Amino acid sequence: MKVFILNTKTKEKEPATISKLKSTEIPLKKNGWNFNWKQLFKVEGANFYKIALKESPKKVEGLLMLTIFNEEMVFMNNLELAPYNIGKKKIYAEVAGCLLAFACRESIEKGVGHYNGFLSFESKTELIELYQNKYGAIWAMGHKMYFDPKGGKKLIKRYLSIDRKKRNSI
Repeated sequence: MKVFILNTKTKEKEPATISKLKSTEIPLKKNGWNFNWKQLFKVEGANFYKIALKESPKKVEGLLMLTIFNEEMVFMNNLELAPYNIGKKKIYAEVAGCLLAFACRESIEKGVGHYNGFLSFESKTELIELYQNKYGAIWAMGHKMYFDPKGGKKLIKRYLSIDRKKRNSI
C-alpha cells in the first residue's frame, strides 16, 4: 500500500507510511496534541496507527485508534492530526483522508457479517459536516456517524494506492 500526503508549501505529494504505533512514538499532550495518547494507549484490545513521511518515519503526522466491538464491528475511537497539520497554516494536507481510508480498509478486512466494510465513529459536533461533505460519512443520529462499504471504497481509491490484486478484492 502506498500513501502520499500533500506538502502545502511545495504542492508536492510526498510518500508516507501508515504503521502500528509503538509506545516510544506516542506524542504528548503538552506538545499540542488534543488527546492524551499515552493514556489511550493503555486501552486493552485497541489498535493504534500512525502516519509518517517515509523520509522521517519517527515524526508522527497523524494518529488513529481503532477497536473491534463484539469481534465483528470496527469502531474508530480517535483520529487526530499533528498540531502543525491543522488549520490554514498546516504543513501537510490529506493526512486525515489517508487515515480515514486506512480505517475503512481495516473495516473491510476485519469487519464480520453485516458489519463488513462499515466503519462507525462518534464525531465532534463541529466536524459532522466536514465528515459528510469532504469524506462522504453518513450521519446516523446525535454524534454517531459511519462509512458504509461504498463510501469506504471511494476513500480507499482516493487516498490509498493498493496493488491491483488487493484492489479487486476490496
